[in-house]
Amino acid sequence: QVQLVESGGGLVQPGGSLRLSCVASGNIFSIVAMSWYRQAPGKERDVVASITKGGTTTYGDSVKGRFTISRTNGENTSDLQMNSLKPEDSAVYYCNLRGYDTNFKWGDYWGQGTQVVVSS
Repeated sequence: QVQLVESGGGLVQPGGSLRLSCVASGNIFSIVAMSWYRQAPGKERDVVASITKGGTTTYGDSVKGRFTISRTNGENTSDLQMNSLKPEDSAVYYCNLRGYDTNFKWGDYWGQGTQVVVSS
């Protein structure tokens, strides 16, 4: 079993910043990529940012230049630094991990989500 736990969500004013963290634990053998997704009410879950094992990052168009994803390989953690937040960034943010467990089985794992509300 692989578990992901997110933290750091909350209420912030427009223009403010938040830092989300995701800690992965359990039977992890190799992480291929960690990502952050978000889902607003009535909308689909969309990818926000991804980072590969090698450190290559990709971002959704709406967050480029404002959000930064990072990973601490040895600690199996991923952070999402969110700056210049806008009301349209409000959503539940989910951590995602793709990789292999200790049985060499491919997995696509999700955290429980953390709520971000951007409002004055």
